[in-house]
Amino acid sequence: MIDLRPFDRLGRFRNEWLDANYHFSFSGYHDPHRMGEGALRVWNDDTIQPHTGFPPHGHQSMEIITYVRKGAITHKDSMGNTGRTEAGDVQVMSAGAGVQHSEWNADDETCQLFQIWILPREQGGQPGWGTRQFPKGDRSGKWTVFAAKDGEDDALPIKQDAKVMGATLCAGDTLDYEITPGRHGYLVLAAGSVSLNGHILKARDGAAITGAETLELKGLQDAEIVFVDTI
Repeated sequence: MIDLRPFDRLGRFRNEWLDANYHFSFSGYHDPHRMGEGALRVWNDDTIQPHTGFPPHGHQSMEIITYVRKGAITHKDSMGNTGRTEAGDVQVMSAGAGVQHSEWNADDETCQLFQIWILPREQGGQPGWGTRQFPKGDRSGKWTVFAAKDGEDDALPIKQDAKVMGATLCAGDTLDYEITPGRHGYLVLAAGSVSLNGHILKARDGAAITGAETLELKGLQDAEIVFVDTI
């Protein structure tokens, strides 16, 4: 089953530096029908103004994946890690038993990103952080795995039976994916427009996929896709 989540129907939060859109219940937005998809708990679409961001705060027992769509985000944490992740690239933080971190747009350009939270297979454990470049040209017309269970598929490691993937699709090109029984999928279009099994998705629209399903994507405009397959 495919359930479309148009961008203009997402939860929303606005203040002077943050424009946030929530695919699932988060913070002050609550929808009992949007509490997550399998182990996927959060998918936020954030726009962060220059020289602003999230001050130090804590997390535990969560796998946090950040996909930068525009600009860059600078990360600092209590493990001593500091790093800058640019548009098209990915960072992963395993919160484990507990970690403090900040996410800051240190640049002069607006930062746009997706932040994805996945519940780990076990509570606690050793926290960790990493970032990697994923050139868009390398994922043209095919899936590239950004993050996966224990670093499978040469991806950044997460502590759950899940894959976070991306692809770019030229107008007129097609791409398939098979959701197997017992798993869940969630797809968000970062840019462009596609047909998903006959449904039209525009930039920043989402789609929840529950149960066995063959996904057939066709580019209507040049498109950038981010997708999670999880238990």
